[in-house]
Amino acid sequence: MSSDLAIDHTKLILDGTKIAWHTERIKAWERGERVAPITIDMSLTRACNYGCHYCYAMMQENERLPITRDTIFKFMDECAEIGVKAISLVSDGESTLSPVFVDAIQRGAENGMSMAVGTNGYLLNERKLDQILPHLTYLRINISAGERKRYAEIMGVKEEWFDKICENIKTMVRLKKAKNLGVTIGLQMVLMPEYEDQIIPLAALGKELRPDYLVIKHCSDNEDGFLGVDYGGYKKLYAKLHEAETYADDEYQVTVKWSKIADEGTRSYQRCYGPPFLLQISGSGLVAPCGMLFNDQYKKFHMGNIVTQGFKEIYNSDRYWEVINYLASPDFNAQVMCGTLCLQHKVNEYLDGVKKGAVQVSKPDGESPQHLNFV
Repeated sequence: MSSDLAIDHTKLILDGTKIAWHTERIKAWERGERVAPITIDMSLTRACNYGCHYCYAMMQENERLPITRDTIFKFMDECAEIGVKAISLVSDGESTLSPVFVDAIQRGAENGMSMAVGTNGYLLNERKLDQILPHLTYLRINISAGERKRYAEIMGVKEEWFDKICENIKTMVRLKKAKNLGVTIGLQMVLMPEYEDQIIPLAALGKELRPDYLVIKHCSDNEDGFLGVDYGGYKKLYAKLHEAETYADDEYQVTVKWSKIADEGTRSYQRCYGPPFLLQISGSGLVAPCGMLFNDQYKKFHMGNIVTQGFKEIYNSDRYWEVINYLASPDFNAQVMCGTLCLQHKVNEYLDGVKKGAVQVSKPDGESPQHLNFV
């Protein structure tokens, strides 16, 4: 994955979807064929060493099974075999806590898949970064505050952890430059309206630490409003969010996920078409259409578990496709049966347009964007 090319920020799509560039798979789907996921978003464990107040994972509890080295190697091999293009280690746990973290990244990359990581970054160090950065498309640090005290309050940790995270970000930026790597280093803020005071400090911190980008995104909630996200409250933040964007320069991008924030938690579509293209797997090994359906209360949507079954077996099973087809049927209505602003939201908008004839399936003009396989 190493490259002598600097990141071209004009090709870094952080607010939207890149599924339009995968025309062959979309056309196969339109023909009614079974298509392998382009991207699988997963974790290697359900455990986490943080206590973020906005964390959705507390609503995703299911039976925890350990993902071992043998399990993850078999999984990576079978993903490559059936045509999965990318694996992002994000999902419902902190994957750096897993003893197979480094092995999983290396095995996936050896199999030709694009690999990525979203992490709080606390357990990273120079040795681990040396082992993983050459194999990653992107490494994203979840950081929802730009000041020590507020970081500790929002993310549920000690204030001094903020200092370690900042040093780790400096290290990954330094290693990327020293080794001339193509990996993208990013920061992500999960924004709730009550974190308004941290928008500008975090934009400024990013400008100081010099990652490739900072993305500021909405906070997802479940259909019952468990986290109490005030989606109408984002409007009062617009001026400050625009101000944060002014901190960008030629080597540092600040992107606000305006398209999702402006939706205020609503959907324009009813069918869910995204999961066959963008699937999620819990840190317990549970395979489900999306992370919002990990909890045991949604067992009717659960497809299998990679700890007890091969992924290829799950993918080829009647159960897998029964769930996929149900979500795309008139019996399912995402507007009332789902949580807000899910991972598949932008993919769903695009595919809904395809189904309704409003979107023509054709590869966009020009060069492909960065992170192409992470739709």
